[in-house]
Amino acid sequence: MSPYDPSAFPPFAVTVDLVVLTVRRHALCALVVRRGESPFQGRWALPGGFVREDEDLGLAAARELGEETGLHAHDPAAPAPDNGAHLEQLGTYGDPRRDPRMRVVSVAHLALAPDLPAPRAGGDANSARWAPVETLLHHESDVGRDGEQPVPLAFDHARILADGVERARSKIEYSSLATAFCPQEFTVGELRRVYEAVWGVALDPRNFHRKVTGTPGFLVPSGGTTTRQGGRPAQLFRAGGAALLNPPMLRPEV
Repeated sequence: MSPYDPSAFPPFAVTVDLVVLTVRRHALCALVVRRGESPFQGRWALPGGFVREDEDLGLAAARELGEETGLHAHDPAAPAPDNGAHLEQLGTYGDPRRDPRMRVVSVAHLALAPDLPAPRAGGDANSARWAPVETLLHHESDVGRDGEQPVPLAFDHARILADGVERARSKIEYSSLATAFCPQEFTVGELRRVYEAVWGVALDPRNFHRKVTGTPGFLVPSGGTTTRQGGRPAQLFRAGGAALLNPPMLRPEV
């Protein structure tokens, strides 16, 4: 058998790209950064970066998440801490032409977190902002100030974003992942607005309340109430221990 010769294969780099989703002002939003360097200088893109020589993919994604948002990734099987985010691998993107610099394979990750503050730019990004997913998906990077001309998101990030949004929309049907968009304690109304923002539909409040409180292990009463939504005090809940919902919360057909 011939000895392995690394020089016989073309070199390529590995990156991680992040689809970071949160709910702001009752809308599903994604984090985008304006690139400060070539290629695609000045274009909007998903946050991410190259994987370092001494880190695996999960550590690289968690590092980029922390640098871009200040959030700490956590075990998807455990409840999120106050400053944590759900982080999972989304998919691999390896079109030879996706990056003009060299052959670059990206391992995209999906991150979900409660209402997040204004992001800070870091690395090769010179600005960062939250943009409504509907704007990004239908008008791509038309997320700038008034008067800017819309241009496509950099690289293949429009496709990665679409895949991440669909993953989130489908997973909240059969898992308790929607609670990752909520604070540690939340009302049924706040959870319903998460479903409405992610799915882009209006839900009947009474039917929704009956479904989520009747699904075993989905929600656990915290024992407290709140009036932060105005009106009568509303009961507060925490995420239950169920990872899968039975029956599932099927999204309405639109």
